[in-house]
Amino acid sequence: MGKIEIEGMFFYAWHGHFDVEQLVGNEFLVDVTLETDCSLPAVTDKLDDALNYQAVYDIVKREMMVKSRLLEHVVNRILDALEAQFPMIQEATVKVSKVNPAMGGQIQKVSVSMSRKK
Repeated sequence: MGKIEIEGMFFYAWHGHFDVEQLVGNEFLVDVTLETDCSLPAVTDKLDDALNYQAVYDIVKREMMVKSRLLEHVVNRILDALEAQFPMIQEATVKVSKVNPAMGGQIQKVSVSMSRKK
């Protein structure tokens, strides 16, 4: 097994419970950790034998552009899409962080992480 980590994907998106958050938007960071069998691409050096991380990024980007009220909903959609596109994934963890959330104080970020295992 191998672990593929795509960290610090930056997006400007429109997620939040309050209407103003969906109008103004905010900065978000996304981290994805995927466990899969990397033995074949480690030998062949062929992208066709590997989990394509560019395709993973494209899925995350697409789902981040869909407005949601809750980060939990965003994370769940990303996990669903990754599972549908890449059946070879044995375990996936997705973390979405809202940077400088409007919560009445100085907060660096708030994050939601969810994992799925086959």
